[in-house]
Amino acid sequence: MEIKGIKKLKLYGFNNLTKTLSFNMYDICYAKTVEDRKGYIEYIDEQYNAERLTKILTDVANIIGANILNIAKQDYDPQGASVTMLVSEGLVTQEAHDDAATESPGPLPDAVVGHLDKSHITVHTYPESHPDEGISTFRADIDVSTCGHISPLKALNYLIHSFESDIMTIDYRVRGFTRDVNGKKYFIDHKINSIQNYISSDTRNRYQMIDVNVYQENIFHTKMLLKEFDLDNYLFGIHKTDLKPGERKKIKQRLKKEMSEIYYGRNIPKV
Repeated sequence: MEIKGIKKLKLYGFNNLTKTLSFNMYDICYAKTVEDRKGYIEYIDEQYNAERLTKILTDVANIIGANILNIAKQDYDPQGASVTMLVSEGLVTQEAHDDAATESPGPLPDAVVGHLDKSHITVHTYPESHPDEGISTFRADIDVSTCGHISPLKALNYLIHSFESDIMTIDYRVRGFTRDVNGKKYFIDHKINSIQNYISSDTRNRYQMIDVNVYQENIFHTKMLLKEFDLDNYLFGIHKTDLKPGERKKIKQRLKKEMSEIYYGRNIPKV
């Protein structure tokens, strides 16, 4: 959310602060057979191929207000894709400049607006499958790194809604410093105490969240785990009605364990 009543900082020269927003997004799935696991990987590979990812990152560039200088994209064999964009700040109206320069939640996917400086936007995907448990995962790593007046926080909600992931870990950090006209250094140019302040209320209601913040270093970290669990949303190639009650219970336990391990970043021993 935009912080109201904050006076604009008058700078000496260029704003040299580097603001980086980083995502790890995870989707979890159970695929019973080897064929289903292969089918899930192929499905994910098609859904999030380099072309689709380029469209998402192009929207991000428009939201934060960037001119795209160069796009490098690649689909990989056997799976996965990468896209890297170099971007620069362009000529915009003062109104558009002011909007792009504020840290605010930004638009959802159906409302994209268009202003970045020597910066980049990247995404890499990692579909994979457990060798014998039937669990498959899809991970997307995204970095939006900007300097100048632009804020990557403007793209936060768009990216969350573009992937609708089961688990997300989000990092926001501000590096370097800029100076005011009197030469005083500023190591951050806006107020923030949590990434959650910039996430839309509907998303906050749907996810369990934990913060780990290092305020003196301008490092902010939020982990998100989807609250609602419907087994059908995690099955590939079958429905829960195709499974016996005992099977459903075991599969649900496997999925929950996988999600907990990813969310907390550690292996959980079998009971």
